[in-house]
Amino acid sequence: MDSIKVKINDKEINLPVIKGTENEHGINITQLRKETGFITLDPGYANTGACISNITFIDGEKGILRYRGYPIEQLAGNVSFTETAFLLLNGEFPNINEKEIFSKALRKHANIHEDMKRFFDGFPLNAHPMATLSSMVTALSAFHPESESEDEDIIDSNIIKILAKVKTIAAYSYRKYNGLPFIYPDQDLNYVENFLHMMFSDSQEEFHADPVLVDALNLLLILHADHEQNCSTSTVRLAGSSKSNVFGAISSGIAALWGPLHGGANQAVIEMLKKIKNDGGNYKKYVEMAKNKKSSFRLMGFGHRVYKNYDPRAKIIKKAADKVLKKLKIDDPLLNLAKELEQIALKDEYFISRGLYPNVDFYSGIIYRAMGIPTNMFTVMFALGRLPGWLAHWKEMLHSPDFKINRPRQIYNGQTKRDLK
Repeated sequence: MDSIKVKINDKEINLPVIKGTENEHGINITQLRKETGFITLDPGYANTGACISNITFIDGEKGILRYRGYPIEQLAGNVSFTETAFLLLNGEFPNINEKEIFSKALRKHANIHEDMKRFFDGFPLNAHPMATLSSMVTALSAFHPESESEDEDIIDSNIIKILAKVKTIAAYSYRKYNGLPFIYPDQDLNYVENFLHMMFSDSQEEFHADPVLVDALNLLLILHADHEQNCSTSTVRLAGSSKSNVFGAISSGIAALWGPLHGGANQAVIEMLKKIKNDGGNYKKYVEMAKNKKSSFRLMGFGHRVYKNYDPRAKIIKKAADKVLKKLKIDDPLLNLAKELEQIALKDEYFISRGLYPNVDFYSGIIYRAMGIPTNMFTVMFALGRLPGWLAHWKEMLHSPDFKINRPRQIYNGQTKRDLK
């Protein structure tokens, strides 16, 4: 089918049908308003395709997630986060020479300008790390005025810089919050090791990251690296469509991610567990509340808006969570509650029949807590992982033949014309 006929009143028009490589179909309505005067209304954009993209494919009904054609199951545990970032940005994995150049550039640009460190003093000690991260990423543009340029080499250079520096800003946000001195990046460590070094190093002792934790964090970052046209990615594209610089566009994505319905979901899991614990730890009571249609309570970290079956990322990260808990031998009441809830959800017919399985937010929250990462840093960790996806979509948007500033329309339902008396 190349087109469909739409008849509105007495006018009939043909609208082109767009077919994707995975047999997805969409109706191109770009001429609809011009030809008929009508627009479409789709609150939440659940049925609206805002772009054609080559980056990530999702089939929520079948539980499929692929980056540039590669199934997430094949990427997890077999490649590094930086290799995944290169793949998302460029469409292919780096060869040996490209990998070395990319890794070297990330190490070279890991430091932030010394003057930027003073900015941290302007934030209250209890400032949410996402507020700090968003502000500091925007501020990077002041230290890199060349970011306004449309030169391809400068665009690629700024992508490297933001990838390298965001992990440093994230780590410094954590240390500022905890009253700890900043730790400089170590040129001899890889991306994930360096982040853990800047987070947890004691300035008096040499730091050695536990390989189990390095592998788990590498895995978490890969699993969060992209997820198609979600709220924050769409925000990056929307802001970037005005040709704002990359730092401003990414900062807007960070702000969108901060919301509890998006990146804040893993933090909400831990808050829910705290609530259950403070109420005596009777998790079965809350399971029954979640089943009760009259109750407003719902279990956080179960089910997914996109995946109608099982979140493919959750299958992978569950194994890592089990490995981390076994390695660290942690006796944490909240983590014990989480394991009890997990077992109920995996066996209870109510949850199984509705596809309410533990999702990636559930397991990532468990791992971050076990690693000693505070709850208010969870969304920052999400942002660190999602960064390559945001950058890939921003770059793809700039090179799209259909590039234009995004400007949604509306159906006005307010007062009709009235005169001032």
